[in-house]
Amino acid sequence: MRGLTRTPQSPAAVALADAGAEIVGGDLEDRAACEGAARDVDAVFAVATPFEAGVETEVRQGQNMLAAAKTAGVRHLVYSSVASADQSTGIPHFDSKFEIEQQIKASAVPSTIVAPVYFMENLFAPWTVPGLREGKLAMALPADRVLQQIAVEDIASFVVLALEHRERFLGTRIDIAGDEVTGEQAADILTRASGRQIEYVEIAPEQRAAMGEDVKRMLDWFDDTGYSVELDDLRRAYPEVGWHTYQEWADAQDWTALDEAPVGRGTA
Repeated sequence: MRGLTRTPQSPAAVALADAGAEIVGGDLEDRAACEGAARDVDAVFAVATPFEAGVETEVRQGQNMLAAAKTAGVRHLVYSSVASADQSTGIPHFDSKFEIEQQIKASAVPSTIVAPVYFMENLFAPWTVPGLREGKLAMALPADRVLQQIAVEDIASFVVLALEHRERFLGTRIDIAGDEVTGEQAADILTRASGRQIEYVEIAPEQRAAMGEDVKRMLDWFDDTGYSVELDDLRRAYPEVGWHTYQEWADAQDWTALDEAPVGRGTA
């Protein structure tokens, strides 16, 4: 197993190395580094993000990963996209991922597209934790609006399943989710799991624009349309994943993070 990372000395990279992985320093902007990392491997798991340098950079990174996989002749490329990216949502970071999907599909590289919904772990983002410490779960969605979510652990388990059962997943695109909850339901679950009283606070829709155009469009889409993964069908088809409900995920979290000194918005 080989891992390409910009930060070979990071705790995550060190943990992978301790588990037996070969860690290679490099950047997805460097096609040669991508090709070197993909050389002599059977499969590649790839993910890119627009949240550091924009959607154009994300697409370029996706192209570099695809070119590396093709040059290396890998037998299976698993790309992590986002659920509903193929539904013409108009959300910039959904559309950029779908552009990469289309280029993968047009290539000769054997592939699988794994498309997760909203991450449960987003709850611990720097812009959310200060509110939680004050007993507030604040989102720019109505309290009764359902949002499908997934634990990162379940994404990893599904990707492992796809890599270990290549023939079963080749040529497929699968939206994945673990549970769906409203804001009020999430606050109730978090109250029980954390032992703290947490209430849901709706941020007014007119404030979405202040969060940036990409986030605004996503929140508008969550409100008007939203993800539509058939949860029961997914659990029946792939029981090996061990899907987490929101309650199960919340019960497994370390809530002492809310006991630490407050952090400012935007900090890492």
